[in-house]
Amino acid sequence: VQLQAFGGGLVQAGGSMRLSCTASGLTFTNYHMAWFRQAPGRERDVVAAIEWSGVITRYTDSVKGRFTISRDNAKNTVYLQMNSLKPEDTAVYYCAAEIRTSPFTIYWYAERKYDYWGQGTQVTVSS
Repeated sequence: VQLQAFGGGLVQAGGSMRLSCTASGLTFTNYHMAWFRQAPGRERDVVAAIEWSGVITRYTDSVKGRFTISRDNAKNTVYLQMNSLKPEDTAVYYCAAEIRTSPFTIYWYAERKYDYWGQGTQVTVSS
């Protein structure tokens, strides 16, 4: 199984960026997907998650209204559209996959639920 994240980089505050994560070696529709991030000196925390069909999504409070998670099951890809970026969004962003053996809405934010992780992509927001 491999999760490859793309799209990080440097952006000014107020700008936008879209991250992509393509999965291989698994049946994509058997997995809920999520984005986590880890800022320097901090723990890795969930940003957003999406249920296997794409119908249900969840967001951490700090990104609600600014970020949108989506997926294209035909392309085995999950996206994170990030708008109105702030310097505090600076972090390494990771995509993660959880096999759907339990309901998506239970502990969707818990790192321990996720079975596979991508390599991370750096997002830096300058002020």
